Amino acid sequence: MADFFDINTIFFTLWGYSMSYLEFFGAVSGAVAVWLSARANIWSWPIGAASVFLFFFLFYQVQLYPDMFLQVFFFITNLQGWWRWTHPKQNEADTKQELRISRMPAQQFLIWTLAGVVATALLGTFASNLHEWFPVLFSKPSAFPYLDSFTTVMSIVATFLMIEKRVECWYVWLGVDAILTYMYFVKGVKFVGVEYFAFCFIAAIGAWHWTREYRSYRTFASM
Repeated sequence: MADFFDINTIFFTLWGYSMSYLEFFGAVSGAVAVWLSARANIWSWPIGAASVFLFFFLFYQVQLYPDMFLQVFFFITNLQGWWRWTHPKQNEADTKQELRISRMPAQQFLIWTLAGVVATALLGTFASNLHEWFPVLFSKPSAFPYLDSFTTVMSIVATFLMIEKRVECWYVWLGVDAILTYMYFVKGVKFVGVEYFAFCFIAAIGAWHWTREYRSYRTFASM
């Protein structure tokens, strides 16, 4: 079982690229979870929890430490999101008795974005010094400490927006996914890089689908 979590344990090789069990199953379960999220399907949360559990071990082994820490956050928030969507307050429920889609006021969204920039600077400084402060745990320097920290922080922002079913979460995810596509290709986890490239398109579909459903509430209310 321990070999399953080692990126050097190869599942198969395709077109010269060696695919580990860890990368393959983490990526596939993550793709399913994101697609279900775009469709506002409640099962996106438990499947997403399984994916981030696998990615925690993957990112540790490719020195993307902020991404590794982010998986712990994602695991907890996947459980939180599952509960939030299935237990809305009475005035927040849709016709399926799940949390309905909403939008965030522009001023509030701007505040979240500015807070994300400040948090990126702090986390980036921390990540760039991990190998010096904790050399036993982190034997190599963090790859892309500030860029990786930015995607980590904005992923947190996007996750909280998604838990509350805010349309804006998909615009944040689109930017994050584009940056992560570049980072994963550079670090050699190309299958994950291809997956995140596909996530860019899924984020656009999610924004369209959620916006359409949000507008349908007003249409239904006016009838």
